[in-house]
Amino acid sequence: MGLPVSFEFFPPKTPEGVEKLRAVRQQLYPLKPEFCSVTYGAGGSTQEGTFNTVRDILAESVPAASHFSCIGATKASVREQLATLKAMGVKRLVALRGDLPSGYGAGGEFHYASDLVTFIRSETGDDFHIEVAAYPEVHPQAKSPDSDLQAYVTKVRAGAHSAITQYFYNSDAYFRFVDDAYKLGVDVPVVPGIMPITSSTQLMRFSDASGAEIPRWIRLRLQAFGDDSASIKAFGLDVVTDLCDQLRNGGVPALHFYTMNQSAATLEIANRLQLS
Repeated sequence: MGLPVSFEFFPPKTPEGVEKLRAVRQQLYPLKPEFCSVTYGAGGSTQEGTFNTVRDILAESVPAASHFSCIGATKASVREQLATLKAMGVKRLVALRGDLPSGYGAGGEFHYASDLVTFIRSETGDDFHIEVAAYPEVHPQAKSPDSDLQAYVTKVRAGAHSAITQYFYNSDAYFRFVDDAYKLGVDVPVVPGIMPITSSTQLMRFSDASGAEIPRWIRLRLQAFGDDSASIKAFGLDVVTDLCDQLRNGGVPALHFYTMNQSAATLEIANRLQLS
């Protein structure tokens, strides 16, 4: 049983990285993604790389979504970037508050992602499909689960069309989040973000930084494998395929894969789920 998919990439830093990502995309395109999104560094630090990667994807006749963060931005700079993206043929944006570059004060004319969504809508109407981020396990900087849910509701009411979640390994957290938002009158599609497990050290590092929970049983199993990367990958494929299966059975609208600019794990999971 099929399910729409989308993929996230980050802008490569070297010419070799650009070529490698081009090959990865060609391996993933047979899955017919609804779109491919490209991340944006802290304070817009990768803007040129982000826009170049978006251009490459569009040139391959696949819809591309640009991440768009507003920390440190001005209305004039956002207006200019929106015009650039529109001229490129981008139809979808992932609107985020974004991370502060280190050693940077909280300047700029936008304080929250909801401010950015409001501004994009007021400037461009329905030119862009606007995605926002959702945190089933609560944003790491939120004061409380309730205030985090309210922040999400505010973003959607500001004009978001759909949401993509932070990755998670507990499907209950996702379904609870969607139910809670629905009770507050917010029912835009919430697409789960899926992070394949290919390396335990990388996963631990990301999760510590992002606040995503690695269930204790998964953490202990990964630690027990030590440096046995083949066992880690095999275990990771089983765990993430099972998670996707639970989500699909629960009626999710689509799956969004955080590819880390790799194709093997995502392809294998999609194959096991018979998504292609």
